[in-house]
Order: sequence, then C-alpha cells, then structure tokens
Amino acid sequence: MRYPVQDQVAIVGVGSTGFSRDAGGRSQLGLAAEAAVAAIRDAGLAAADIDGVVGTAIPAHQMVTTLGLDDIVWYGNDSLPVGFGVVDAMNAIHAGLCETVLLYHSMFRTPFWSRAAARDPFRRNTGMALMLHGGRTDPETVEGAVGYAAWASRYMHEYGAPKETFGHVAINSRTNAADNPLAVRRDPITMEDYLAARMIREPLSLLDMDIPVDGGDALILTTAERARDLPHKPVLLHAACAGIVASPGEDQIPGLQRHGQHVVVDFLRSHSDIWIDDVDVYYPYDGFTIITLSWIENSGWCGPGEAGEFIRAHWDKDANRLLINGKVPVNTHGGALSEGGTQGSGHVREAVLQLRGEAGPRQVPWAKAALVTPGGFFFNSQGMVLRAD
Repeated sequence: MRYPVQDQVAIVGVGSTGFSRDAGGRSQLGLAAEAAVAAIRDAGLAAADIDGVVGTAIPAHQMVTTLGLDDIVWYGNDSLPVGFGVVDAMNAIHAGLCETVLLYHSMFRTPFWSRAAARDPFRRNTGMALMLHGGRTDPETVEGAVGYAAWASRYMHEYGAPKETFGHVAINSRTNAADNPLAVRRDPITMEDYLAARMIREPLSLLDMDIPVDGGDALILTTAERARDLPHKPVLLHAACAGIVASPGEDQIPGLQRHGQHVVVDFLRSHSDIWIDDVDVYYPYDGFTIITLSWIENSGWCGPGEAGEFIRAHWDKDANRLLINGKVPVNTHGGALSEGGTQGSGHVREAVLQLRGEAGPRQVPWAKAALVTPGGFFFNSQGMVLRAD
C-alpha cells in the first residue's frame, strides 16, 4: 500500500526533566522549556535550527517566546496523548512545511489529578479540571477514570477475568521502573500489595491508574537524510497513525471488540514491514491497566479476553516481570503506572533510547525495532512503529 512517509522522518533528540510529585515551585512552562532545551542539545542542534514547533498543554507561541525561537514556519497545538504530535510533526516534515520540529509535553498536577495539589494556591482552578469540567471533578459523565472503570468491569464480566489479570500489568511496570532514575515510583510491589491497594473506582484501585506528576519531555524530529549527520543513531518513524471509530466517546464505543485501537492496529499492520514478530521492545499505554490488556490483545499477541493467560505464560518469575517469548520486555521504563503519567511521552522517549542503545541498565542489547501504542481506546488511540536506522 502506498505510504511515502515510511522511514523518511527520524527522531534525533530527546530531553526530560524527570518526574516528581512536586517540582519545587517550577511552572508547567518552565518544565516544558527545560525538557525542550535538553532535547535540542541532545540532537546536537541550536535554537536557530528549529523551524517547526508542536506542543500540548503549553501553547506553541509561548514556547517560541520562552526559547527565543525565530522564523518558525510551522507550528501546532495538539491534544493528548503525545502520539498526535508525533504524527503531525512527521507529516509536516515530509510535506516540506518545515525541516526540524521541536515536540514538547509537560505534566503539572492540578486538583483534577491530585488532591494534594489543591493545597497549592497556584494550582487551584487551573489545568484540566477547569478545561474539562469547569472546575468540577465529580463523575457527571463517563469520562476518564469513570469510563475506564466501566469498561474494566465489562472486560471482567465478558471474559471472566480475575482482578489479578490487571495486577500483573502494575507489577511489571513497577519492576521495570526500578532501573529508571526518572521514575517517581521505583519500589517493588507484590500481588498482595496490588490486591490491598485503596479502591478508587471499582474495579480500578490506586495501582491501576497512572501517577500524577510534575515534569516535562521533549523530542526533536527531522528528515532521515539530515538525521544521519547528527550525533546520535537516527530512530526512524517507520509507520504512525491515530484512529477512532464512528462513535468514539467513553459511553458510545460499540464495545470491547471494536474501538480506536483496532483502527490503529489495522493501519500499522497494512503500512508497516515490521510487526509483533519483529519487534524487540513493546510499549503499550498503561494510563489504566485495562488499556494495556486491550492493546496486548488487539495487537495480536493473543486473542480477546486472553491477555491474563498470555501474561502468565510469558511471566519471568525470577525477574518478576513480563518478557514475551523470553526476550521482548514491556514498558522497560516503568510506564505511566510507575515512571509517571506522561500521557505517552515517556513511552516514546524510552523506545528512542532503547533503539539508540542508550537506555543504561534497562538496555535491551538487540533492540532494533519498537512498537509504541501511546493511547487509550476511545478518541485517543494511536500507535507507531520505530526502527533503528
């Protein structure tokens, strides 16, 4: 199938502030700018080399002003997760609208994400709580955690899945986070810990949900041709997309058997020469544990309702983590459940570091290809196949 953008755009720089429950007075803009500067330097570039900008929570024009960027010929403000920005930057570069794009994302706890944030007067009545609900945080609609709790209940009902099925996802993320200095939670957990965790929205407990954090991530993307002249091994965007179905709302998707994840998987399989038998590292989104189970099944690792059995069959008891076929680790950085709720930016960053061979003690020696699916299954399903050049 015709797909001229395949392998034509590369990720050449990454930057991160690391993540914490309190950034010590730094603003959301400051965190995004810190990550952006780190990514530009990591790419071996200067501010003058950036001619495209795309961001999430912080408007692009604010980042341009903060960094003193000049002569920007393409910019955008994307929603979350971060895969939307990756797809937009890739297409803008390939279309010739710009050559080198700064993509940034920053996280900042507000009362919507964290009750502790309500004690900070600078965080009150700001952020997603205000934008999504006019300041309200009660479940008037089936959104966010409420929606995923409902579909997790449906999953358990349809497939007879026990609570432990979700627990293995949380344990895997925490085990992998132990070797990630950026992660906010690095202490190991057991299944007993998981089952004893405070219930938030039945059947999802505190350990089923990503951790609200302060922090920032950034990526630099450019043409594959230019990437080969820069300091690090290029990581090519082999295929990438975002997908939804006709009724993509939390309470409107047709069912577990048909939603945005299926659209993404169908596209990637038909536009990529690399699929699950070829990938060396795997990054399914884990903003909620049910999302990871869904990605595992819909990507073809196993059939519908079989994720629990699949995980148990591929569980490395000695390492206390999931290792598919004894060699493919899942969310080597600890994911959103343990590194922090980065809305997918951490998944992409970690995949890039693995394919560059720069992941430190987490490094998978043979990593040449990665499948990254940084999104849920309502109106934010997205995925990409990355490969080392």
